[in-house]
Amino acid sequence: MAFFLHYLLITAITSVVLFLLLRASRLRRLRLPPGNLGLPFVGETLQLIAAYKTENPEPFIDERVSRYGSIFTTHVFGEPTVFSADPETNRFILQNEGKLFECSYPGSISNLVGKHSLLLMKGSLHKRMHSLTMSFANSSIIRDHLLVDIDRLIRLNLDSWTDRVFLMEEAKKITFELTVKQLMSYDPGEWTESLRREYVLVIEGFFTVPLPLFSTTYRRAIKARTKVAEALSLIVRERRREYERGEKKNDMVAALLAGDDNFSDEQIVDFLVALLVAGYETTSTIMTLAVKFLTETPLALAQLKEEHEGIRAKKPESEALQWSDYKSMPFTQCVVNETLRVANIISGVFRRAMTDINIKGYTIPKGWKVFASFRAVHLDPDKFKDARTFNPWRWQSNSGMSSPGNVYTPFGGGPRLCPGYELARVELSVFLHHLVTRFSWEPAEEDKLVFFPTTRTQKRYPINVRRRTASSS
Repeated sequence: MAFFLHYLLITAITSVVLFLLLRASRLRRLRLPPGNLGLPFVGETLQLIAAYKTENPEPFIDERVSRYGSIFTTHVFGEPTVFSADPETNRFILQNEGKLFECSYPGSISNLVGKHSLLLMKGSLHKRMHSLTMSFANSSIIRDHLLVDIDRLIRLNLDSWTDRVFLMEEAKKITFELTVKQLMSYDPGEWTESLRREYVLVIEGFFTVPLPLFSTTYRRAIKARTKVAEALSLIVRERRREYERGEKKNDMVAALLAGDDNFSDEQIVDFLVALLVAGYETTSTIMTLAVKFLTETPLALAQLKEEHEGIRAKKPESEALQWSDYKSMPFTQCVVNETLRVANIISGVFRRAMTDINIKGYTIPKGWKVFASFRAVHLDPDKFKDARTFNPWRWQSNSGMSSPGNVYTPFGGGPRLCPGYELARVELSVFLHHLVTRFSWEPAEEDKLVFFPTTRTQKRYPINVRRRTASSS
């Protein structure tokens, strides 16, 4: 018996060694992008995380681009990865989703959003569900159904503001409540706030080691995810009973129940979990940073106020914004564009090569990860003049800006273009309207940006606010 076990051990070790040697030999024959794989197992993960925990993570990519070029090899989060800071390569990666590349995220994210989430769906099912999601957030739906709730819920939140608020916290409440309303037709209350607090814990676990034994944060996130799933399961079961009785609502849950795919409760819950994360985290951060950048750019803030005071002057104080009002906010859209460009809430996307891929004279081996960096392109001075300066006027039609469209990808692109991109723009525009016409503010203390595990301000951007009166306007 001992001899047999010894034989199996030697055979296993020999097989592993041969596999590694054959793979190394194969990789040597390929022309990989230049780079450095760093330390064994760890690679350059620690350098990447350290850079993104600062207010200026650019050097991680900048130093490697200057040394190796806009496409380089590194090793992060346990896998060899090709980084792209090249807009043409990024576009190639995005457009070939499902053909040459497939989505691939760290295990911690995959486990927490759920295997049935839109983030992890592939093939024809992803195409159908992406189309369904976009159909609930297109311009006509926002105009005819969602805008009234967006305006009402933003007003409701701002009504509760006192002299000092943590803007990032308030923005998260707003976006979470809006998303819950759009997905499940629930108005704000104790239940939605309780659910939001659990969501905070889930998101904190996204960029941790996906081993509960070694990570307290991940263990806490898994428990919170279970609570979220249980709460949503109760809603889905009740809505299924309502649907069978012929009661219908115009929201995402109703569409999932009425579809031809016969989704289980678990599938619907996973789908909702991911959409709540997407609608909550990113849009709230954009709101906060738009205010931060405007506060630091007084001329832009003054022009934004002028635009919105002009809109408000034509309407009674209590009257909600109409779609025509939203479409008459040209400078606001410049502010939105520039906030998205500078902030880079989504710094890039991970994909996995489905086969050996030749691009720009290099080969990306099958199974390797690639990271298309939007941030590196958006902050490239060769693509945008004074790229790291917040300058909303660069987006005006007469500004002389001539950058090609594929260098600006704040919402991704290809088959996985963010389905809520228009909705996010509307929510931010309405929020800015009510903020600048109802309040003046100043930072309560100095705060700075960090980008890991998600983009945020360190202190949740505390501000001192003062309600504006007719005389102070």
